[in-house]
Amino acid sequence: MTTAVVLYTADLRLHDHPPMRSALSSCDEVVPLFVRDRDIGNLPFSAPNRRAFLADCLTDLDRGLRERGGRLVVRSGDVAEEVCAVAREAGADEVHMASGPSGYAHARESRLRQALERQGRRLRVHDAVVSALGAGAVAPAGSDHFAVFTPYFRRWSQQDIRGTIGAPRSVRVPEAVGSESVPSRADVTGVSPGLARGGETEGRALLNAWLRSGISRYAAIHDDLADDATSHLSPHLHFGTLSPAEVVHRARSGAGEGAEAFVRQVCWRDFHQQVLDARPRTAAHDYRPRHDRWRTDGRAEEDTQAWKEGRTGYPVVDAAMRQLCHEGWMHNRGRLLTASFLTKTLYVDWRVGAAHFLDLLVDGDLANNQLNWQWVAGTGTDTRPNRVLNPVRQARRHDPDGAYVRRWVPELDGIEGPAVHEPWKLPERERARYAYPERMVTLEEGLERFRHGRGIE
Repeated sequence: MTTAVVLYTADLRLHDHPPMRSALSSCDEVVPLFVRDRDIGNLPFSAPNRRAFLADCLTDLDRGLRERGGRLVVRSGDVAEEVCAVAREAGADEVHMASGPSGYAHARESRLRQALERQGRRLRVHDAVVSALGAGAVAPAGSDHFAVFTPYFRRWSQQDIRGTIGAPRSVRVPEAVGSESVPSRADVTGVSPGLARGGETEGRALLNAWLRSGISRYAAIHDDLADDATSHLSPHLHFGTLSPAEVVHRARSGAGEGAEAFVRQVCWRDFHQQVLDARPRTAAHDYRPRHDRWRTDGRAEEDTQAWKEGRTGYPVVDAAMRQLCHEGWMHNRGRLLTASFLTKTLYVDWRVGAAHFLDLLVDGDLANNQLNWQWVAGTGTDTRPNRVLNPVRQARRHDPDGAYVRRWVPELDGIEGPAVHEPWKLPERERARYAYPERMVTLEEGLERFRHGRGIE
């Protein structure tokens, strides 16, 4: 009887799972394995919101496997050591896993391959599992990756995304392989009170609802902060409870501008993964250095803390930061304007903001988070590195009636209409009625600080 191990990483699903399909097609038994990676657990990347969502995902994956006669095997420790131990216990000749774009994923794959080869076993790595296209599937002549999104999107759109496959009907797991208990959300402390539920079942229900009643309006209102007309699928794509390939195929099956605009956003995710795959250092270093002289004084620390807590004096910025704290998630337009405010108005290093987002975001994807921050900061792939998003203009455009601000900044609830975006313009007597901070800096002062720090004449 032949056996294989399927190592789950950021692909916690049964539907459209090439490593599982390949293992089942070649072996009689399969060990679905998740290793609670000791190295990741010791890093700041292991944040409460993502640990809680991960617990939901593992619980749901175990449930789905048990419905098919199997179970999820959970181990803790060094990935290479634990996978080799499980392979030895199961008598498995091969291990299947999805490829990953980060430097850590590359190193993990290399260490695991070497460890398995020393045991006479084989590692099989599958592309296009955590992304719609493999990270190296398309590249321009003379380079290993696209540095600008639009030409990447053009080429990406011309590619045939692999066909999708259904969930297995049965999974037979050898009884001899032991497992720890599956983690529970209840065991995680410090979780945002409004954090969404995780798991493939939840993700597929959310996708179905989105395709049925949300995607058609996406192109027209996806930037509207108050309507919150985005898919909320990003945590499920991050943890792999949904297949990016399946999401693209199903979105494209419904025509229209909404589907086009949504698929373009999925492509942004692939774009960032191919950049990180080719340039792993961009997780912590400027993709395109601008020789910034970021503020590092004590006042900068105070400003950053106020930004984190949602008390900058700019209501739309504060609303978005408070949403992040409460939900572990933020509307994409909010992410752009809060990042611009920190890096271009307060002139604080993008790495400070990116780290705070990773502390809280349930969809805190290394490629998307770091490279989106760099795009906004002007050190990444943006072809207009000195663009500054004016938070007042952004608020008036994307929250015209102020409903989003009043939802998250209730102390300003008494200010009607768009006036809520500029409380500093209210008469002093009226302004004194609201327990809301004064602006920490004017936009003109912030722009001058940024231009000086970047050396723009």
